[in-house]
Amino acid sequence: MKRIELDGMGADDLWSLHIEVSELLQQRIQTEKLRLEERLKLLEAPVSGRRSYPRVLPKYRNPDQPSETWAGRGKQPRWLVAQLRSGKRIDDFRIKKAANRR
Repeated sequence: MKRIELDGMGADDLWSLHIEVSELLQQRIQTEKLRLEERLKLLEAPVSGRRSYPRVLPKYRNPDQPSETWAGRGKQPRWLVAQLRSGKRIDDFRIKKAANRR
């Protein structure tokens, strides 16, 4: 890079150099800003979510509280654990499939 002798320049020459440098810096800053914004758009691209799973119908029902059901997945509910401890079998709570169900 060429070194410029600033001491030998007049005020008008220094001022026009200042304007040129300011304009050049403004252009470079704008170019860099656009480049960074493009990179941010790539980073903010939506990530594909989880796939949708079909709804699982309940397999077991609490006879004391019919609104309490369990699909047979995950941890057994408290009502079922208590019934199993009292000596009942898990098949006693299985929901019977309707004959005319479509």
